[in-house]
Amino acid sequence: MQFFRKTILGVLLLCTGFNAAAQVIQAPSAPTSAPSTLPSGMPRPTQGQAPAGQLPGQTGNAPRGTQGTTQQGTRGTTGTTGTTQQGANQQGTRGQNGTTGQNGTTGTNQNGQQTAPDGSSQNATEQTIDDQDETQLKTEAELLRERELAAQRRKLFGYQLFNDPANGSVFQPNINIATPKGYVVGPNDQLNINIYGYSEAVYQTTVNPDGFIYIQRVGPVHVSGLTIEQARGRILDRLAKIYVGLKSGPYGAANTYMIVTLGDIRSIRVTVTGEAVRPGTYTVSSLSTAMNVIYQAGGPSEIGSFRNVQVIRNNRVVASIDLYDFLTTGIQRNDIRLQDNDNVRFQTFKSHVEINGSTKRNNIFEMLPGEPMARLLELAGGFSSNAYKARIKVTRFTNRELKVIDVVESDFPTFPMEDGDQVVVEGVLVRYENQVGIQGAVFRPGIYSLDQNKTLKQLIASAEGLKGEAFTGRIQIVRTREDMAIENISLNLVDIMNGVKPDVELKREDQVIIPSRFDMAEFAEISITGEVITPIEATPYVANMTLEDLILRAGGLKESAAAAQIEIVRRKKDVDVSSKSAQVSEIFRFNVDRDLSMKSTDTQFPLFPYDQVIVRRSPNYRIQTFVNVEGEVVMPGEYPVVTKDQRVSDLVKMAGGITPFAYVQGATLVRTIQLSEAEKQLRQQTITELADDSPKAIVKPEVTTDVTEQLIGISLQKILSNPGSPEDMILEEGDILRIPKQLETVRVGGEVLLPTTAKYRRGQTFQDYISQAGGFTSRSARKRAYVVYANGSADRTRRFAFFNVYPRVEPGSEIIVPQQTKGELTPQQVISNTTGVLSSIMTLITTVLAFRLLR
Repeated sequence: MQFFRKTILGVLLLCTGFNAAAQVIQAPSAPTSAPSTLPSGMPRPTQGQAPAGQLPGQTGNAPRGTQGTTQQGTRGTTGTTGTTQQGANQQGTRGQNGTTGQNGTTGTNQNGQQTAPDGSSQNATEQTIDDQDETQLKTEAELLRERELAAQRRKLFGYQLFNDPANGSVFQPNINIATPKGYVVGPNDQLNINIYGYSEAVYQTTVNPDGFIYIQRVGPVHVSGLTIEQARGRILDRLAKIYVGLKSGPYGAANTYMIVTLGDIRSIRVTVTGEAVRPGTYTVSSLSTAMNVIYQAGGPSEIGSFRNVQVIRNNRVVASIDLYDFLTTGIQRNDIRLQDNDNVRFQTFKSHVEINGSTKRNNIFEMLPGEPMARLLELAGGFSSNAYKARIKVTRFTNRELKVIDVVESDFPTFPMEDGDQVVVEGVLVRYENQVGIQGAVFRPGIYSLDQNKTLKQLIASAEGLKGEAFTGRIQIVRTREDMAIENISLNLVDIMNGVKPDVELKREDQVIIPSRFDMAEFAEISITGEVITPIEATPYVANMTLEDLILRAGGLKESAAAAQIEIVRRKKDVDVSSKSAQVSEIFRFNVDRDLSMKSTDTQFPLFPYDQVIVRRSPNYRIQTFVNVEGEVVMPGEYPVVTKDQRVSDLVKMAGGITPFAYVQGATLVRTIQLSEAEKQLRQQTITELADDSPKAIVKPEVTTDVTEQLIGISLQKILSNPGSPEDMILEEGDILRIPKQLETVRVGGEVLLPTTAKYRRGQTFQDYISQAGGFTSRSARKRAYVVYANGSADRTRRFAFFNVYPRVEPGSEIIVPQQTKGELTPQQVISNTTGVLSSIMTLITTVLAFRLLR
């Protein structure tokens, strides 16, 4: 199993390349935030050497382009590529104790173990697997502790600046600047010497590891450790021996000039120690300052100090940096330029104080000994707008327990802060110290200041005065007392406004309520219905409104209105409960002129609240109505209804009488019937019950609609022979009288073998027409067959003893044979059938006995 795991890891390492393998075994001091590339202008190694302090695979400038560097300062022997760390061999580089393994050749590392062709070792693979197992074995307590530390780091003021991934590559040195005067020259620096004037020459030199530069015709000049100005003076002295004009002398004034500038800069190694997030050795540009390295190291850790970061050079502290100066003011004090082998050390913090509440920054701040609360408030950005500034609460650790300290505003500059203090700045109270309000019948109700409105009159004046509907006989002031109880104060505003009573002094949170007369009155309305253009169900009552005014508001009277019978229904007030009449309302009747103009004869009857006006319809008013006659009349068409008692015979007479081809027996009256919702439900219920009570026939329930046309079976022959008789029906609006031609067919439908239309022949019976249709089927309900005649009437089959007596057949008739059902009989249907059979048997017995008696 272990071999299988190692094989998988080896394949993964081959896929990801040498960089991934090198990261597994990299030195722990290599910073994870080291720059991936060096600034422009710096020489690069010939084979991509990585200086100590950088990730493997990154490019950098080492003192020698063909030598590997060791993390602890041990110079390795010549190798082709890679970086020697602690003398260990990586990717074919010969270390101090390692053999050469060049570009995939198997070699041995420092511990004598065999390395794979990709540069990884067996021990490194096993160590990686062990690290993965160890990570999986972390307990929940450790994970919880890590989350707590992460939350604490986020609260530290300034921590996010150095550890925010969104910041990217910030705090990098600027190499596109003029050569600093205090810059100290060191190995690998390129010095450009330009001579101009009477003589001209250019020298490009590089400081070797021994600190010398070589100038033709001059020889070596030692410049390492000198500032750029000091190096210029030494070079000038040496070149003056060749170029006489560089200095003034017995031969005259200087006529040749020299400039020394810095070309490619070198890399230096700086060590970060102490309580940093990522301590280690970093290779940076020689122009880098302390802030550049502090950022690469991630800044102070959760126990590191922001206020005292030391730069140690040659075992001596040369600068102390307070990062809060940069974080709060942007000023970088003591941000000195680093030199090779400098040590940036992070001290532990002396005092942490957390502040919360109504400040602009709620963080944990590091306080120096003796710094007061005023300094803490300055670091926190000051109070927010809703802060209570008179007193701040401090929770402090004692030797045994906690204690709370109230720090008043006068003690802020002198109150010293201690480690672990918890400072809370509270907000102001959510209430007003000088607020009064007024509402009701004033022109500008709302909230006002008590400072400018100390009395009731002043407050009403600020609210632009009283409205006309203000009820001044009794107003109210709702006052909140010191014990937070609410009390009501009633006042007569009329007396105060007239000076009869003194003005009232207001207090904080007073609410003045001035009621309106309309608010105290019941909402009244009136209505008008009936024969007006626009009936009004309810409209607000207006004083002095007359009957004519309300009719005019409703659009006037309709033509159908009975102007002489307009009624006003008025509710009875203060009815005597002992009265036996029990009258609850009164009715007034008026005759109103239709033009509604102002005349001396107008009623001028004033309306009262809740009056209801009813305009009746004129009793003799009717709109024109029409009936139709179709078919075999002389002049078919639409005819008006002239009188209320106009009958069918009158309509035939108005149409000029019937034609010779009219089939009088088939005349039908079609009437449109408007059904109400209750009538529709009752009709549907009746049809459904009939369908349920039919054991041997199917009744199809019809769909009922609001408007239906029904055929009324009339006897036109009797109507014409005796006009005005009870048979002669009175017509209604929309009636249609249909008089067909002579009919010569009979329709046979339903449960027959061949539904058909047969020729009517006088003398043929019901059964003859059934025979012409092929006869009954096995499912025919013979006892329930019926005939629908041409005039809309119908006749059913009757039962005598065991025989069916079928109805007669006339021209234009339709014979319908229902379908027999096979469903189970209900008890009611069984009793009904049994009763019918017994009745038939008794009838048959009675008939037989009667025949015998006759004999």
